[in-house]
Amino acid sequence: MRKIVILLIILTIAAQFGCARNKKPDPYKEASALSSLPFVYKMPVQQGNIVTKDMLDELEIGMTKAQVRFLLGTPLLTDMFHSDRWDYTYTMKRGHKPMEKKPLTLFFQDDALVRVQGFVPPDPDQGIPGEDQPQVVVKVPDYEERRGIIERTLGVVGLEPED
Repeated sequence: MRKIVILLIILTIAAQFGCARNKKPDPYKEASALSSLPFVYKMPVQQGNIVTKDMLDELEIGMTKAQVRFLLGTPLLTDMFHSDRWDYTYTMKRGHKPMEKKPLTLFFQDDALVRVQGFVPPDPDQGIPGEDQPQVVVKVPDYEERRGIIERTLGVVGLEPED
């Protein structure tokens, strides 16, 4: 009986040390060794609300929550304890570059916008809406059909594929 108790104590201690020592790696934190190389493509990842400068220029102090929601969309973060504060956060991770963060915070009082704080404040002196803007003309070359090597070979042989 005594041998069984000693064996159980030894096994319990060994199991505790074994579990504490073998910490499983977190697959979300660790990347492969190849992902840090400069020629490995990393897909850009964007999250959050995209808020453009044009959208911010249309913001006006005194707008209601419904008008702001129509203009900017639903906020990413709404705090139940601070219902008069809306947070629009946009993050962009491009390849091996550091993550860009663009926070925008709107403050309301009595269902009216009172303050805008964030990455790009609205610019009321930007210009008059409807003012003539310089036109940008982009020339696109005409479509030119390019046949692959197999289609050209079949054309030489006389077995052209049907379109």
